[in-house]
Amino acid sequence: MKTTPRETGAASDPPDADPHNQRHQNPVIQFLGELPGLLIMALLLAILIKTFLFQAFFIPTGSMEPTLIPGDRVLVNKIPYYFGDPARGDIIVFENPNGAAGPNRSVVGGFVHWLGEGLGISGQCNPDQPETGCETDYIKRVIGLPGDTVQGRRDGVYVNGAKMEEPYLDGVRTGVFDEHEVPSGYLFVMGDNRSNSLDSRYSLGDVPIDHVIGKAFVIMWPPSRGGLLH
Repeated sequence: MKTTPRETGAASDPPDADPHNQRHQNPVIQFLGELPGLLIMALLLAILIKTFLFQAFFIPTGSMEPTLIPGDRVLVNKIPYYFGDPARGDIIVFENPNGAAGPNRSVVGGFVHWLGEGLGISGQCNPDQPETGCETDYIKRVIGLPGDTVQGRRDGVYVNGAKMEEPYLDGVRTGVFDEHEVPSGYLFVMGDNRSNSLDSRYSLGDVPIDHVIGKAFVIMWPPSRGGLLH
């Protein structure tokens, strides 16, 4: 006997009548299925950017006032120093040159701390109080380059016998310090708040160039203070 499509029920059902097909065609379900992969890609991209290109840093102290104040968040560009060393006047972020040991963390805790640093969240301790033993990076201004002779006199800072022009100090006096020759491969750095900065004049000492993370070039937070750094 001849069988019609209605009798079999197979040929007459439209493709989208199958609930299984409907489920896979739902854009919300598709997005949720792809979400883990998108999150992993975003995390990998963030890691690459933080490691090689840009990184945010939180300013915990007043050692760079008036240029930077506590609570500022700055963005650091790592690219320029792939092609050359820091220049005099650059505001740089660098690793602790004295190699203070940080707190012990688990693998997960270490990763979370590392990621928080990249977002400018972690590291809210005071690097100008070494007795706190905090694990942090420093931000200072480059004053002396390798081979330079730096000296603080009553009327300002002299590099190789010439007085530096420092308009960013806004009238702040540096104070007198002895003549110092910067070793090869090192930098002499100071905070803009010359009366309240642990820097190369004191126990911080000269900073190895290979400890430099990057150049701070913009204040990204708070919005009221946003702008390029000089």
